[in-house]
Amino acid sequence: MKRARRILALALCLALTGCMAAVPPAQAEDASVNMAVTSTFSSVNPLLIDATETVKHALSLEFLPLMEMNADLEFVPQLAKEITTEDNLTFTIRLQDNAAWSDGTPVTSKDVQFTFLLLTSPEAGHAILSQYLIVGTDDSGKAPSGATELDGVKIVDEKTVTVTTKWPTALTTFQNLFGRYVFVLPEHILGDIPRAELPSHDWFNHPTVVSGPYFITDVDLNHYVRFTANENYFLGAPKIKYFNMNVTTPAQLLAGLRSGEIDLIQQTTGSIMLEDYEAVRSLTNVTAVPGKPITNQSVFFNLGKVPDKRIRQAMLLSLPRELILQELVGGNGEIIDAFLCSASPFYSAELGVTAYDPDKAAQLVREAAADGADTTLTWYVNSGDATFVSAAELTAALAADVGLTLEIRKVDLPTLMAIAGEGDFDLMSVEYTYSPVDPYTDMVWLLSADGWTRFADEDVTALLNSTQSTTDMDAIRQAYLTVNRKVVEEVPMMSAYVISSLGAVSNRLKGATPDVFGTLINVHQWSVE
Repeated sequence: MKRARRILALALCLALTGCMAAVPPAQAEDASVNMAVTSTFSSVNPLLIDATETVKHALSLEFLPLMEMNADLEFVPQLAKEITTEDNLTFTIRLQDNAAWSDGTPVTSKDVQFTFLLLTSPEAGHAILSQYLIVGTDDSGKAPSGATELDGVKIVDEKTVTVTTKWPTALTTFQNLFGRYVFVLPEHILGDIPRAELPSHDWFNHPTVVSGPYFITDVDLNHYVRFTANENYFLGAPKIKYFNMNVTTPAQLLAGLRSGEIDLIQQTTGSIMLEDYEAVRSLTNVTAVPGKPITNQSVFFNLGKVPDKRIRQAMLLSLPRELILQELVGGNGEIIDAFLCSASPFYSAELGVTAYDPDKAAQLVREAAADGADTTLTWYVNSGDATFVSAAELTAALAADVGLTLEIRKVDLPTLMAIAGEGDFDLMSVEYTYSPVDPYTDMVWLLSADGWTRFADEDVTALLNSTQSTTDMDAIRQAYLTVNRKVVEEVPMMSAYVISSLGAVSNRLKGATPDVFGTLINVHQWSVE
């Protein structure tokens, strides 16, 4: 249909005298696009990247990741043209032959090595990435202070570098973890700056050299990030000169789409209010795009503070998920028990779903309370997610009937992430987009003594690790299914629902399709009418 409309438009244009000469280019010199996000930015420094998609998207516009996942859940080239391995230990990263910085300097293996040195530096590095996997780092992922090389990162030639891990790592895991979240930095620009100064260096708020399609030109972490096109982008100069990521409340999104002030809402960074879904779908100036049911509204227990399994099981049994999905989420999603959603190649309908059973929950609470278990739990939720705030408050009201007292604490997303990292919670909830093709990356950390759950189970760890040393998909699938069942039994975490979030794009914006993955891959090719 779209192709037919384009052909018809072209035919009409050719039928008009002088039409082709009279129509100005779509990429006007002052063209701009406004992308709305509903959480603030913790930082725009790649060395301080957190777990939020909002920050990741902002960084990917200026510093290309090595690889990215597209809407079809395939890893596709970005700064690297490929990442390969023959033994699941040594990974060969081959950069794009024409990859270059905005000042014309080629992006080389030295830049990749330099970036890994910064990430693992005690002075500059940040613990969000699994640097501990790299040979030459300690258990926390740090290299010796002042290190000028890493045993696990070797330059092969100008465009090829190898990274060796301490233990077997699946290619999908390496691509997902390092390929998507390592943003290569320019050694020729930052190499002489003392590493200890880099985490707070103002250069990252308005970088002079980038590898991606846009420069950051202005930042207010609580309100916006402004971008201007990199005319020397090695994949082609962007057709849209100005790109803005604006922090907006969910309640303002519908009005912004209707007025044209908002051009784009991506499913994992902008939370359209569920009660506005139908209104957004009815807008004539906007195309609404439902995302795959991938984003999991996860609930994490801190086992250090909620050690009694019966209390955790009671929470799972007293969570009114079908009611929440239908009444609060409008049926836009699905219910699962743990982390494997239907979009994952490892999912099986055999997993089933734990039914709502308040009577059994009440019995478990009574038994646990008789043994001295605390039945009052502090539950932290994202204040920016109005739907789940309502879901948590509904759950708290119903949980009182089974003997649980849930104290809801609403905080903004950066504060929630800080509380999660410190382990200062009984329960904590956040929308978490697990990679369907690589559950290992998130699960091996979340289900550990150092992860949010403080859960440590040798069998679970062994099963997860087994997925990294084989290419047998049946064996990998069975391992993930077994871990998923173990999570349902022990309840270190549970799923309230998996939402099929709604994205939206202005009809004046051409070439853009919001999706859970890969929305910005071709941003330089977008245009506006």
